[in-house]
Amino acid sequence: MREGNHPHPEATAWRVHHASAAGASPLLFDSPHSWRDWPANAPPIAASHEALCSSWDAWVDELWADAAEGRAPVLAACFHRAYIDANRARDDIDEQLLDAPWTPPPRPSDKSARGFGLLRRYILPGMALYAGKLSVQDVRQRIANCYDPYHEKLAALIEAAHARHGLSVHIDCHSMKSRGNAMNEDNGQPRPDLVVSDLEGSSADGGLVRWIAERLVAQGLRVRINDPYRGGELIRRHGRPQAGRHSLQIEINRALYMDERCFERHEGYARLAAQLRAFVGELLQALQDGQLPHRPPPA
Repeated sequence: MREGNHPHPEATAWRVHHASAAGASPLLFDSPHSWRDWPANAPPIAASHEALCSSWDAWVDELWADAAEGRAPVLAACFHRAYIDANRARDDIDEQLLDAPWTPPPRPSDKSARGFGLLRRYILPGMALYAGKLSVQDVRQRIANCYDPYHEKLAALIEAAHARHGLSVHIDCHSMKSRGNAMNEDNGQPRPDLVVSDLEGSSADGGLVRWIAERLVAQGLRVRINDPYRGGELIRRHGRPQAGRHSLQIEINRALYMDERCFERHEGYARLAAQLRAFVGELLQALQDGQLPHRPPPA
C-alpha cells in the first residue's frame, strides 16, 4: 500500500502523516474515525450526509498531525467508521443486519446492542443507517479491504518503534460530542475537554497515563481518566504494557475546536492545536530522557 492522501477509500485502507518519522521515537498516533466520505460503491444508506457527519471525528488526524510536527507518525483510516469500525472487535457483529448467518458465530458486545458495533445499525439514536440488509460477502470484503489492513499497518508502526527503542507509546485519537446522547452511557451529560483511557489500567502503564493527563491539565484542559470512555479495540489489541507496548486513547471534546451544528472549525482550533503541540513536545522529551514509562525488566 502506498502512503499519502487518497480520494477514494477503496484505493487503500490508510494514509500516514509524517511517515518518515516512523520509528524515530517510541511515539506514534492513530486516528481511525477521521475519514468523512462514504464509499461510492457501497450499498445504499438511509441516513443523510449530515447524520453521517455526526459520527465523523472531524479533523482529528489533522489536529494530531499538526501537533506531531513531523516528530511522530500519525496513521489515519481512509474509510468511514460507520462503514466498518476499526475500533471494534472483528467479531462484534450485529447479525440482524446481515442477509445470512455469519460463520463462525459472531460475538456481539454491548456496542452492537446499542447500535454501533463493527457494523452500524443506527447513525443517531433511533435513526437507521441502512435501507436494507447487508450481504455477508460485502461485510467480509470490508473486513479484508479496510479493517485488517488498518490493524496490520498500526501493528507495523508499533513494531518499528518498539524494535528501535525497546518500548512503544501508541495514542489512539478520537473526538466526542460535547454531551452524550441516548446511544452513550452518559446520555445528556456534559463532557470534559479530554478523556484519557487505558481500559481501566490494562493497556498502558498507569504512571504514563497519569503523567499524560497531568500534562494536558497543565495546558489548561479539563481531563478525566476512563470516564465516560474506557477505550476500545485498538488499544485492547495493541496495548501490552508488560512487554513495553503502551496504548492509550484520547477523546477530544468537539466543542473545543468546531461548531457541532454545522461541522465547521472555529477559532478554538488553532488554540487547541498549539496546546497539543506543546504536549507532544513534552511527551517526546520525557520519553527521550527515560523519565517514562517504566521499562519492562530484561527477559
